Amino acid sequence: MRIYAAHADWSVSPAKRWACVAEADGTAWRMQAPRPVPDLAALAEALRRAGVPAVLGLDLPLGVPRLYAAQRPEPGFVEFLRRRAGDPRFFAVNATLETVSLEAPFYPLRGVKGMTRASHAAALGLPGADALHRWCDSATATRPAGAPPFWTLGANQSGKAGLSAWREWLAPALAEGAALDLWPFAGPLHGLLRPGRLAVAEVYPAEALRQLGLRLRGSKRDRAARLTLARPLREVLARLHVTPSAELSAAIADGFGADAAGEDRLDCTLGLLALIAVLDGHRADFIPEDAAVRSWEGWVLGQQELPRPRPIASGSLPPEA
Repeated sequence: MRIYAAHADWSVSPAKRWACVAEADGTAWRMQAPRPVPDLAALAEALRRAGVPAVLGLDLPLGVPRLYAAQRPEPGFVEFLRRRAGDPRFFAVNATLETVSLEAPFYPLRGVKGMTRASHAAALGLPGADALHRWCDSATATRPAGAPPFWTLGANQSGKAGLSAWREWLAPALAEGAALDLWPFAGPLHGLLRPGRLAVAEVYPAEALRQLGLRLRGSKRDRAARLTLARPLREVLARLHVTPSAELSAAIADGFGADAAGEDRLDCTLGLLALIAVLDGHRADFIPEDAAVRSWEGWVLGQQELPRPRPIASGSLPPEA
Protein backbone atom coordinates (compact mmCIF):
# COMPACT_ATOMS: atom_id res chain seq x y z
CA MET A 1 0.00 0.00 0.00
CA ARG A 2 1.28 3.46 -0.88
CA ILE A 3 1.39 5.70 2.17
CA TYR A 4 2.94 8.95 3.35
CA ALA A 5 4.33 9.39 6.85
CA ALA A 6 5.80 12.53 8.38
CA HIS A 7 6.98 13.81 11.71
CA ALA A 8 7.04 17.48 12.70
CA ASP A 9 9.31 18.84 15.40
CA TRP A 10 7.11 21.65 16.68
CA SER A 11 8.30 24.89 18.27
CA VAL A 12 6.64 28.12 19.32
CA SER A 13 9.08 29.80 16.93
CA PRO A 14 8.25 29.07 13.25
CA ALA A 15 11.99 29.27 12.48
CA LYS A 16 12.58 26.17 14.64
CA ARG A 17 9.87 23.98 13.09
CA TRP A 18 11.24 21.06 11.09
CA ALA A 19 9.61 18.07 9.44
CA CYS A 20 10.75 14.80 7.89
CA VAL A 21 8.67 12.96 5.27
CA ALA A 22 8.79 9.39 3.93
CA GLU A 23 6.80 7.50 1.30
CA ALA A 24 6.14 3.76 1.11
CA ASP A 25 5.29 1.93 -2.11
CA GLY A 26 4.23 -1.34 -0.50
CA THR A 27 7.63 -2.93 -0.04
CA ALA A 28 10.00 -0.26 1.24
CA TRP A 29 10.18 3.32 2.43
CA ARG A 30 11.99 6.27 0.87
CA MET A 31 12.82 8.92 3.46
CA GLN A 32 13.78 12.53 2.82
CA ALA A 33 16.03 14.80 4.87
CA PRO A 34 14.46 17.12 7.46
CA ARG A 35 13.34 20.49 6.11
CA PRO A 36 12.05 23.71 7.70
CA VAL A 37 8.24 23.73 7.86
CA PRO A 38 7.07 27.01 9.41
CA ASP A 39 3.45 26.35 8.37
CA LEU A 40 2.30 23.00 9.77
CA ALA A 41 -1.21 23.49 8.39
CA ALA A 42 0.21 23.64 4.86
CA LEU A 43 2.19 20.42 5.40
CA ALA A 44 -0.87 18.67 6.82
CA GLU A 45 -3.01 19.74 3.87
CA ALA A 46 -0.36 18.63 1.36
CA LEU A 47 -0.21 15.20 2.98
CA ARG A 48 -3.99 14.88 2.99
CA ARG A 49 -4.32 15.97 -0.63
CA ALA A 50 -1.79 13.39 -1.83
CA GLY A 51 -4.72 11.02 -2.31
CA VAL A 52 -3.17 8.17 -0.31
CA PRO A 53 -3.29 7.32 3.42
CA ALA A 54 -1.12 9.73 5.41
CA VAL A 55 0.05 9.93 9.02
CA LEU A 56 1.63 12.86 10.84
CA GLY A 57 3.51 12.51 14.12
CA LEU A 58 3.76 15.52 16.44
CA ASP A 59 6.05 15.99 19.44
CA LEU A 60 3.49 17.80 21.57
CA PRO A 61 0.67 16.75 23.90
CA LEU A 62 -2.58 15.56 22.34
CA GLY A 63 -4.75 15.25 25.42
CA VAL A 64 -5.38 16.69 28.87
CA PRO A 65 -5.18 15.19 32.41
CA ARG A 66 -8.07 12.97 33.47
CA LEU A 67 -9.02 14.85 36.63
CA TYR A 68 -9.13 18.10 34.69
CA ALA A 69 -11.29 16.29 32.12
CA ALA A 70 -13.61 15.07 34.89
CA GLN A 71 -14.64 18.69 35.45
CA ARG A 72 -15.38 19.39 31.77
CA PRO A 73 -18.78 19.14 30.02
CA GLU A 74 -17.40 17.87 26.69
CA PRO A 75 -17.50 14.13 25.87
CA GLY A 76 -13.79 13.92 24.99
CA PHE A 77 -10.61 15.71 23.99
CA VAL A 78 -11.42 16.09 20.29
CA GLU A 79 -14.68 17.91 20.98
CA PHE A 80 -13.01 19.87 23.80
CA LEU A 81 -10.30 21.12 21.43
CA ARG A 82 -12.80 21.84 18.67
CA ARG A 83 -14.70 24.16 21.01
CA ARG A 84 -11.53 26.02 21.98
CA ALA A 85 -11.02 27.41 18.46
CA GLY A 86 -10.90 31.20 18.58
CA ASP A 87 -10.97 31.27 22.41
CA PRO A 88 -8.27 33.79 23.46
CA ARG A 89 -8.90 33.24 27.15
CA PHE A 90 -8.11 29.54 26.99
CA PHE A 91 -4.87 30.09 25.07
CA ALA A 92 -3.59 32.91 27.29
CA VAL A 93 -0.76 31.97 29.66
CA ASN A 94 -1.62 33.14 33.17
CA ALA A 95 0.82 35.40 34.99
CA THR A 96 -0.71 34.65 38.40
CA LEU A 97 -2.63 31.82 40.01
CA GLU A 98 -5.57 34.13 40.63
CA THR A 99 -6.55 33.97 36.96
CA VAL A 100 -5.99 30.21 36.49
CA SER A 101 -9.24 28.32 35.89
CA LEU A 102 -10.71 25.44 33.90
CA GLU A 103 -11.22 27.92 31.06
CA ALA A 104 -7.68 29.34 31.37
CA PRO A 105 -5.41 26.49 32.55
CA PHE A 106 -1.95 27.45 31.18
CA TYR A 107 0.60 28.70 33.74
CA PRO A 108 3.03 30.40 34.42
CA LEU A 109 3.84 33.30 32.11
CA ARG A 110 7.22 33.72 33.80
CA GLY A 111 9.13 32.37 36.76
CA VAL A 112 8.13 33.76 40.15
CA LYS A 113 9.83 32.95 43.43
CA GLY A 114 7.91 30.34 45.41
CA MET A 115 5.70 29.09 42.56
CA THR A 116 4.97 25.36 42.60
CA ARG A 117 3.12 22.86 40.46
CA ALA A 118 1.11 21.92 43.53
CA SER A 119 -0.34 25.44 43.70
CA HIS A 120 -1.08 25.29 39.97
CA ALA A 121 -2.91 22.00 40.50
CA ALA A 122 -4.92 23.45 43.38
CA ALA A 123 -6.00 26.39 41.21
CA LEU A 124 -7.39 23.87 38.71
CA GLY A 125 -9.25 21.93 41.39
CA LEU A 126 -6.80 19.02 41.27
CA PRO A 127 -5.65 17.09 44.38
CA GLY A 128 -1.90 17.51 43.82
CA ALA A 129 0.92 18.14 41.37
CA ASP A 130 0.82 14.56 40.05
CA ALA A 131 -2.73 15.16 38.80
CA LEU A 132 -1.37 17.73 36.33
CA HIS A 133 0.16 14.84 34.39
CA ARG A 134 -1.55 12.51 31.99
CA TRP A 135 -0.81 8.84 32.60
CA CYS A 136 1.52 8.68 29.58
CA ASP A 137 3.51 11.63 30.99
CA SER A 138 4.36 9.74 34.18
CA ALA A 139 7.76 8.12 34.69
CA THR A 140 8.37 4.51 33.68
CA ALA A 141 11.15 2.13 34.63
CA THR A 142 13.16 3.28 31.60
CA ARG A 143 12.51 7.03 31.38
CA PRO A 144 11.75 10.01 33.62
CA ALA A 145 8.41 11.79 33.73
CA GLY A 146 7.45 14.22 31.00
CA ALA A 147 6.08 17.69 31.65
CA PRO A 148 2.38 18.39 32.34
CA PRO A 149 0.44 19.75 29.33
CA PHE A 150 -0.63 23.00 31.01
CA TRP A 151 2.76 23.88 32.57
CA THR A 152 4.72 26.43 30.51
CA LEU A 153 8.00 26.99 32.38
CA GLY A 154 11.39 25.29 32.12
CA ALA A 155 13.52 23.52 29.54
CA ASN A 156 11.46 20.32 29.82
CA GLN A 157 8.04 21.95 29.50
CA SER A 158 5.73 21.02 26.62
CA GLY A 159 2.86 23.38 27.43
CA LYS A 160 3.95 26.21 25.13
CA ALA A 161 4.37 23.91 22.14
CA GLY A 162 1.00 22.30 22.76
CA LEU A 163 -0.71 25.66 23.24
CA SER A 164 0.82 27.01 20.03
CA ALA A 165 -0.08 24.03 17.85
CA TRP A 166 -3.58 23.73 19.29
CA ARG A 167 -4.28 27.45 18.79
CA GLU A 168 -2.64 27.90 15.38
CA TRP A 169 -3.71 24.70 13.67
CA LEU A 170 -5.47 21.83 15.43
CA ALA A 171 -8.38 23.63 17.10
CA PRO A 172 -9.26 25.73 14.01
CA ALA A 173 -8.89 22.70 11.74
CA LEU A 174 -11.22 20.60 13.88
CA ALA A 175 -13.72 23.46 14.11
CA GLU A 176 -13.73 23.72 10.31
CA GLY A 177 -14.37 20.00 9.94
CA ALA A 178 -10.97 19.19 8.45
CA ALA A 179 -10.37 15.57 7.43
CA LEU A 180 -8.27 14.78 10.51
CA ASP A 181 -8.36 11.75 12.80
CA LEU A 182 -6.56 12.04 16.13
CA TRP A 183 -5.02 8.85 17.47
CA PRO A 184 -5.89 7.17 19.83
CA PHE A 185 -9.26 8.91 20.22
CA ALA A 186 -10.46 7.80 16.77
CA GLY A 187 -9.18 4.24 17.26
CA PRO A 188 -6.10 2.16 16.37
CA LEU A 189 -3.69 3.76 13.92
CA HIS A 190 -4.05 1.25 11.10
CA GLY A 191 -7.81 1.77 11.09
CA LEU A 192 -7.22 5.48 10.40
CA LEU A 193 -5.28 4.91 7.17
CA ARG A 194 -7.73 6.22 4.59
CA PRO A 195 -7.08 8.18 1.38
CA GLY A 196 -8.02 11.82 1.70
CA ARG A 197 -7.73 11.86 5.49
CA LEU A 198 -4.78 12.58 7.77
CA ALA A 199 -4.14 10.57 10.93
CA VAL A 200 -2.33 12.55 13.64
CA ALA A 201 -0.49 10.94 16.56
CA GLU A 202 1.66 12.05 19.48
CA VAL A 203 5.25 10.87 18.95
CA TYR A 204 8.07 11.99 21.24
CA PRO A 205 11.68 11.88 20.00
CA ALA A 206 13.07 10.96 23.45
CA GLU A 207 10.67 8.02 23.62
CA ALA A 208 11.37 7.21 19.96
CA LEU A 209 15.09 6.95 20.72
CA ARG A 210 14.39 4.19 23.24
CA GLN A 211 11.82 2.46 21.04
CA LEU A 212 14.38 2.24 18.22
CA GLY A 213 16.98 0.72 20.53
CA LEU A 214 19.28 3.74 20.29
CA ARG A 215 21.35 5.34 23.00
CA LEU A 216 22.60 8.91 22.81
CA ARG A 217 25.85 9.38 24.70
CA GLY A 218 25.59 12.99 25.76
CA SER A 219 23.25 15.85 24.91
CA LYS A 220 21.38 15.97 21.62
CA ARG A 221 22.46 19.63 21.45
CA ASP A 222 26.05 18.43 21.09
CA ARG A 223 27.03 17.60 17.52
CA ALA A 224 29.73 15.21 18.77
CA ALA A 225 27.04 13.23 20.60
CA ARG A 226 24.82 13.21 17.51
CA LEU A 227 27.72 11.92 15.43
CA THR A 228 27.88 8.79 17.61
CA LEU A 229 24.38 7.91 16.34
CA ALA A 230 25.43 7.78 12.68
CA ARG A 231 26.17 4.08 12.48
CA PRO A 232 23.28 2.96 14.75
CA LEU A 233 20.86 5.11 12.73
CA ARG A 234 21.99 3.49 9.49
CA GLU A 235 21.36 0.10 11.10
CA VAL A 236 17.84 1.18 12.11
CA LEU A 237 17.14 2.37 8.56
CA ALA A 238 18.22 -1.00 7.19
CA ARG A 239 16.18 -2.92 9.76
CA LEU A 240 13.04 -0.94 8.92
CA HIS A 241 13.64 -1.22 5.14
CA VAL A 242 13.94 2.55 4.82
CA THR A 243 16.07 3.96 2.01
CA PRO A 244 17.40 7.42 2.93
CA SER A 245 17.84 10.13 0.33
CA ALA A 246 21.41 11.20 -0.40
CA GLU A 247 20.74 14.38 1.54
CA LEU A 248 19.51 12.46 4.59
CA SER A 249 22.49 10.10 4.46
CA ALA A 250 24.81 13.10 4.39
CA ALA A 251 22.97 14.73 7.30
CA ILE A 252 23.27 11.58 9.43
CA ALA A 253 26.99 11.30 8.65
CA ASP A 254 27.43 14.98 9.54
CA GLY A 255 25.66 14.72 12.91
CA PHE A 256 22.76 16.76 11.46
CA GLY A 257 24.91 19.86 11.15
CA ALA A 258 26.88 22.16 13.40
CA ASP A 259 24.16 24.80 13.85
CA ALA A 260 21.60 25.00 16.66
CA ALA A 261 18.93 23.34 14.49
CA GLY A 262 20.87 20.07 14.47
CA GLU A 263 18.90 18.76 17.44
CA ASP A 264 15.62 19.61 15.71
CA ARG A 265 16.66 17.73 12.57
CA LEU A 266 17.63 14.72 14.69
CA ASP A 267 14.33 14.84 16.58
CA CYS A 268 12.10 14.71 13.51
CA THR A 269 14.23 11.93 12.02
CA LEU A 270 13.83 9.83 15.18
CA GLY A 271 10.13 10.59 15.39
CA LEU A 272 9.49 9.52 11.81
CA LEU A 273 11.44 6.27 12.19
CA ALA A 274 9.43 5.40 15.32
CA LEU A 275 6.21 6.14 13.43
CA ILE A 276 7.30 3.88 10.56
CA ALA A 277 8.13 1.11 13.05
CA VAL A 278 4.51 1.13 14.26
CA LEU A 279 3.03 1.42 10.78
CA ASP A 280 4.99 -1.62 9.59
CA GLY A 281 4.29 -3.73 12.67
CA HIS A 282 7.81 -3.71 14.09
CA ARG A 283 6.28 -2.16 17.19
CA ALA A 284 2.73 -2.61 18.48
CA ASP A 285 0.05 0.03 18.00
CA PHE A 286 -0.64 -0.12 21.73
CA ILE A 287 -3.48 1.76 23.45
CA PRO A 288 -4.17 0.94 27.13
CA GLU A 289 -7.60 -0.39 28.04
CA ASP A 290 -8.38 2.78 29.95
CA ALA A 291 -11.43 4.97 29.28
CA ALA A 292 -9.68 8.22 30.17
CA VAL A 293 -6.74 7.46 27.87
CA ARG A 294 -9.04 6.67 24.96
CA SER A 295 -11.34 9.67 25.40
CA TRP A 296 -9.32 12.45 27.04
CA GLU A 297 -5.66 11.87 27.88
CA GLY A 298 -4.30 10.25 24.74
CA TRP A 299 -1.12 8.20 24.57
CA VAL A 300 2.37 8.27 23.05
CA LEU A 301 2.57 6.18 19.88
CA GLY A 302 4.66 3.05 20.38
CA GLN A 303 4.81 3.36 24.17
CA GLN A 304 4.14 -0.10 25.58
CA GLU A 305 5.45 0.25 29.11
CA LEU A 306 2.76 1.34 31.56
CA PRO A 307 3.83 3.96 34.10
CA ARG A 308 3.37 3.14 37.75
CA PRO A 309 1.42 3.77 39.83
CA ARG A 310 -1.83 3.68 37.93
CA PRO A 311 -3.56 7.07 37.75
CA ILE A 312 -5.95 8.37 40.37
CA ALA A 313 -9.42 6.96 39.81
CA SER A 314 -12.39 9.22 39.33
CA GLY A 315 -16.01 8.18 39.40
CA SER A 316 -16.99 11.30 37.45
CA LEU A 317 -14.92 10.74 34.32
CA PRO A 318 -16.86 11.59 31.18
CA PRO A 319 -17.78 8.69 28.90
CA GLU A 320 -15.66 7.86 25.87
CA ALA A 321 -16.28 10.06 22.86
